[in-house]
Amino acid sequence: MAECDHVGRDRFLERYGFERARQYFLYHDGVHYDSKAIIGVAYRYVTGRPLAAGQFSGGQRTVGRLLEHLDFKVVTDEPPLPQQRLLALLGTLRVANTPDGPARHQPITLLWALGRAAHHRPRLVTWEDAHPELRSLMREYGQPSSKATPEFPLIALARTNLWELRGHVGPVPAAHGKPISWLEEQHPSFGLTAWAYELVVSDPSTRAEAVDTLDGLFFDGRIPDGLLKEVGLRRADDTNMTRPHGTSALETYLRLCGEIEAAEARGDHDRMRHTARDQPVRSPAAVKAVLVRSAGRCENPTCTGQPQDVTKNGGPILEVDHVQGRAIWGRDHPIQMIALCPNCHAIKTRGRTAEQLTELLRLEARSRHSAWLSRT
Repeated sequence: MAECDHVGRDRFLERYGFERARQYFLYHDGVHYDSKAIIGVAYRYVTGRPLAAGQFSGGQRTVGRLLEHLDFKVVTDEPPLPQQRLLALLGTLRVANTPDGPARHQPITLLWALGRAAHHRPRLVTWEDAHPELRSLMREYGQPSSKATPEFPLIALARTNLWELRGHVGPVPAAHGKPISWLEEQHPSFGLTAWAYELVVSDPSTRAEAVDTLDGLFFDGRIPDGLLKEVGLRRADDTNMTRPHGTSALETYLRLCGEIEAAEARGDHDRMRHTARDQPVRSPAAVKAVLVRSAGRCENPTCTGQPQDVTKNGGPILEVDHVQGRAIWGRDHPIQMIALCPNCHAIKTRGRTAEQLTELLRLEARSRHSAWLSRT
């Protein structure tokens, strides 16, 4: 899997003579891999030579069973495009009824999260910070017969692939119990999953479709303008939301990634710079790509606030960091790099929680990179 990440899916399959999987995929850290190709190449790490595609059969009874025996997750069918996946997940949300109509706790919570993404605010928020804000929105825009209880949608949404809860110990309680006691004790952080957040950040048209879907399911097409304004969103007919997504940032990101991967194939990233001590050569293209992806905002999903000031050139005060240090040959590629504000960078470098933050950032960088690639 690391080799596939390193060279890219198409080059990996071409190198070893495998076709794209049609049904069975190895799913790991948010990425789908061609299961038969992974097994065939893994054989090389044991015996010194890979298995060719014609030397063994794929499918659930062979490759699937082996991977599951090794505690990997095997899924059927390649995932849909992320836009389709997001809208499909929203469309399957359970609609609870009240005497006044569909309950609005879940859609208000999701609109709040979509608004955060629209303005590049941190993806994950602590219960302590979010509770009063969500409670106020529910009191103002929820159904008259419903209590302002944000704890219930937060827990219910955690059962979906749209939502993430982090920083808690033990299992997440049932939504129909008394989750507020658990939230007050654990103080977890929560928000959209990385792939959903990155999608709605970078694609205003998909964000507009998501708002439309929630409007139709829960508001009968009459979502209050005041609610949209408070969460930082606009109606789907707003030209700023529905104009075709300019691909310049995406094209720039993909072009830079292509330059990086071509340099890796040439062996450029294995070169050393000889100074007072030998250091691996760093790629300027990789730094530029991460900054394009970040859109000027710290990519730590739990960032508590980056500086409002800018550099003398007018740019954001961000530092591009290798999640696995380049000095120990961490890959010089956006899949393993992340843009951090100085405070988050300091925590990762010398903070008491550095180890936990590093693991979170590793998954975040990988998820954000995969989200950009999935839009092609």
